Formats: sequence, C-alpha cells, structure tokens
Amino acid sequence: MVMGLRDPMATNKAILATILGSVVCCGTMPAQQTGTTIRHHTVAVPDNSVPPELARAEAAIEARDYSSAEPLLKRVVDQDPKNYQAWFDLGFLYNVTGRTQDSIAAYRKSVEAKPTVFESNLNLGLMLAKADQPEAQNYLRAATRLKPIDNAAQNQEFAWMALGRLLENNDPQQALSAYRSAAVLVPGDVQPHLASAPLYEKQNQFAEAEHEFRQVLAIDAKSTPALIGIARIYARGNRFLEASDLLRQAVNQEPQSAPIHAALARVLAADGKTDAAVSELQEALKIEPNDPQVQTDLAQLYVTAGRFADAQNLYKLLLASNPNNSELHHALGLAYMKTRNFQPAQQEFLTAIKLKPEFGPAYGDLASAANENKNYDLAIKALDARAKLMGEIPIGYFLRATAYDHLRAYKEAVANYHSFLNSAKGQYPDQEWQARHRLIAIEPKVK
Repeated sequence: MVMGLRDPMATNKAILATILGSVVCCGTMPAQQTGTTIRHHTVAVPDNSVPPELARAEAAIEARDYSSAEPLLKRVVDQDPKNYQAWFDLGFLYNVTGRTQDSIAAYRKSVEAKPTVFESNLNLGLMLAKADQPEAQNYLRAATRLKPIDNAAQNQEFAWMALGRLLENNDPQQALSAYRSAAVLVPGDVQPHLASAPLYEKQNQFAEAEHEFRQVLAIDAKSTPALIGIARIYARGNRFLEASDLLRQAVNQEPQSAPIHAALARVLAADGKTDAAVSELQEALKIEPNDPQVQTDLAQLYVTAGRFADAQNLYKLLLASNPNNSELHHALGLAYMKTRNFQPAQQEFLTAIKLKPEFGPAYGDLASAANENKNYDLAIKALDARAKLMGEIPIGYFLRATAYDHLRAYKEAVANYHSFLNSAKGQYPDQEWQARHRLIAIEPKVK
C-alpha cells in the first residue's frame, strides 16, 4: 500500500491568511489555494511495509476523526521515528486542532526524516510563518526547489506566493522576484500580478504597478481588483476623470459592493464633484448602513456641500455608538460653528480636549467658539494651550489680543496686537487694520 502525503493546500485557512493575506481588495485566491479542502489519500497497491496504524489514522483524518487518528500516529512514530509520512500527518493534525508548536515540531521531524519532500517543507514554512519565526523562509525557499507530488505547477506557484508574502515587509525586491516566479509557473493566474502591483505602489513605482494590473486585465478583462488598482494609481496622479471612469465600470460590474461605491465617491470628491460623491456614499450606506468610515466621509462631504444640518445629524449618529471619539466630537463642533451655534460647538471642543488633551487644533477651534460666546478667559486659556502644543500663529495673537482687550487687560492686549502685526505681514488686512486702530485707542492708556 502506497500512501500519499496530505496536500499542502489543506493547511488551515489561518496559516494562509497569515502568509498570503487578502491579495487585494475584492480579490480571492484560486480554490486550490484557499486551504479549505483536503486532498484524499490514494491507495495504489498493497504494501505490507506501511504500518496498518498509518492507514487507519489517515482514514480517520479524512473523516475528521482526529481523536482517533492521533494515538495511531503516535504509535507509528514511537515504533519508527523516521516515518516521515506519520510525522507529516501529525503536523497536519496538530495544526487543525490548534496546537501550533506541536505542529511545527512534527513537521520538523518529517523534514529531518526526508528533507526532499515538497509538502513537508512547505507546511513547515507556513507554520513557522504563522508563529512569526524568521526561519520560515528557509523552508519555503526549499519548497520552491522541490517537486510536489501532484499539481506541480499550481503547488509550486503556491510556495512562491507564500514566500513572497513572507518577504514583503523586510525584502520587497525579493518578494517581487518570488511573485514573478509564481507568474511564470501558471501564466493564466492573476494572483501573482495582484500581489505584485500593490507592492510596487508602496515603493512609488506606479508605472510598474499599473503594468501588473494591466496584466490582470489581459487575463480577466472584468477584474474588479485591477480596475480599482489602476483607478487608485490614476487618482494619485490627479487623473480623476480616468479614475472615475474605471470605478464606474467596477460599480456596474458589482453594484452591490459598498467599498467600490465609496472608492468612486472619494475620487469624485477629490475632483470637486461633491454632489455626485454624496450620491455614491449614500448608495454605499444603503448596502452597508452601519459602516462608520463611510458615514464619516459622508458627514464631511455634507459640510463641504453646505448641508450642515445633515452633517450634524450624521455626526450625532456616529457619536451615539462611539461617544469617546475625540475626532468625531471635534468634527461635530466644526459643523455647529458653520451654523453659528457657538455654545454647542464650544461644548463639543471641550469634550474633544478632555478625551484627547494633546489635540492641538481643537484648542484653536475652542478659542474661536469661546470668543464668539464672549467667554474671553476660556479663549485665552485655549490659545495658550494651542500655542504650547503647536506654536504661535498670527491669528492666535490677534484672538488673544481681542480677548484681553474685551477684558480691559490693555497691557496684554497691546503686546499681542504688536506680536500679531509683526507676524501677519499683510496676510490679514482686515484684522491688521483693526489691530492698528485698537492700538491707537488703548496704547496711550498703557503708557
């Protein structure tokens, strides 16, 4: 009896998610690479040299009866510590039952017993990568040089893809080389190109990234990930019309995809087409009503479009489920400022600062709201805090000067008016005119 090794694609989904990740938004790995199926062992001819316990254990594994398989496999390796098939099956069994370190140890034994087996090296590399062990790449590289039991091209491609994912952060050039090797093995597979393109983007090699996405479209003209990827590159180059055309094509292909509607909205917004962007985000929310990022983007666009009441309502809705988000409180405060509701604006800024004491911009906005509310002491405190965190700016001197002026603290007002005029240099003509005239009125009192 000749027993086949368990297919490496049967390694559980958690490992592959660690190494391969989601190749791109909306992209999926081919079925044989998802780790969701197990290749059945094949029995060719009787072979009395194969322990009967191993045959029974593998049958139990196929039936997912791991509790029965484990003692049988342990009995085999106790009797024959060099039985690489039994160690391999134990590595698989330990992995699917959540024992990562035991799985690594078993796969090591399998590789030590027979170093030339592709499947053992690949699965050991995947498990080591799952455990964040740097030696993982040694075994993945070894796998790329070995011949799989079957489906040679697809399985070797998988090994190169796993190696590429492992190397992306520390050695992107080697990762790209791995993806190129994968692409050669299975020319009709889009995954190596979908993995390479974002990596080129991260290195600001946009022409190369676009080329990889174009390779995908040559294989699959309707590839949504490729359309989105090229649109993203065009948007970075301010080619908004071309980017939006590609994203509209993607939307037409997947009208129920909220992320694609949202991506199109962001391109339209960047192109100044606010109303169209609002419509796309509203479509996204019909599909995913509780997406906080889309809700936040839509609220910001409502502000841009002058729909301040809509923005305020949406920010309130977001805060109902996330009351400790300082940025949301700050954004709601700004929306209140747009409608001259200074008292609630002041309260939102105070809440934002309480939640995030180093929130420099919120202090500046608090000063503006407090000034409008004639709370000049609070305005001065807010301006001082902002200056401490972010440095002084001309308009900060001016607001502080007017606050002191209203409090009849003329000495401090005069000093800040002068600091404002010295730093403004014609940038604020109306405020500069006001500052000069107030100095004419109050500076004699100080002297």
